[in-house]
Parts: sequence; structure tokens; C-alpha cells
Amino acid sequence: MARWGSVDFRQLQRLQKRMEKLERAGFEKFCEDCAKELASRLLAKVIKRTPVGVYIEEGKNGGTLRRGWTAKSEREAELTAVFGGGAGVKSYAESLTIKKAGNVFEVEIINPVKYASYVEFGHRTRNHKGWVKGQFMLTISEQELDKQKIQILEKKLTKFLGGVFDAD
Repeated sequence: MARWGSVDFRQLQRLQKRMEKLERAGFEKFCEDCAKELASRLLAKVIKRTPVGVYIEEGKNGGTLRRGWTAKSEREAELTAVFGGGAGVKSYAESLTIKKAGNVFEVEIINPVKYASYVEFGHRTRNHKGWVKGQFMLTISEQELDKQKIQILEKKLTKFLGGVFDAD
């Protein structure tokens, strides 16, 4: 007859209690917080990278495109991106509505300024004989964040699980 060894069921019971604690801790809220964190970082990067027009004429101010960055939501009219990035962008991102589609949490970052796509991707000149290169402020910011997201999410997950699985 084979010997199966001994099992300390108290350890399994402690693991079960910790798993229940993890369930109560709100993993869905954690995922929403992660989405908001990534959105705030993306907004900070894209706002900083967006060019500001310089006008010689009197009465014109630059920065309309930079101030236009926002996120699509039900209350879009109330929400405007904070000029300059930093802590203001983080507090703005905390107010965002996160859309959940299956297992995916989404935040749509938009710029409703009518010429935003032309600055992003480039456009023909007025006389149609040349091309103005795009700035790719959102594209480059997304690529940068894509490289950093693993470390950001691992750090947040370690902190979250540390609070759940710490010694009783």
C-alpha cells in the first residue's frame, strides 16, 4: 500500500479564507482602477506631446488642441482635460466612466477638436502641392505606454495581492 503522506488542513482553510478575502476585496474595482491609471498616464503623455500653435495675430491663443484631450463618456460635456498634465490629469482620470465589455475594461481617449486628426496623421498643404507631416502625439504616447504597462500593472497587482494575502 502506498503512503500518501500527511496534510495539514488548517493551511488549506487559511488559503480558503484568503481567497474569500480576495473576492470581497473587489477585483473588478481593482481592474477599473488599473484602467483609470493607464488612462491618466496616457492623457499626461499625449497632452505634453501635443503642439501649441503660435500666432502673430492679435486676439488668437494657442493650445486649443492641447486642451481638447478628453475621454468619451456619458457626461462628456462636463469633462475637459486639465491643461499641463500632472496631478490634474490623475484626478480627471479618476472621474472617468469605465466601460466593461466581457473581460475587457475600456476608456476611449478622444480629441473632439475638428483638426486633431490632421495634426495627428498629417495633411495636404492649402495649394495641394505638398504634405505637412503628422505629429503622431497619440500614436507615440500609446506605444510608450504599451511598453510600460506590464511594469505598472505588475506593481499595482503586487500591492493589491499583498493587502489580501498578508500574514493573518
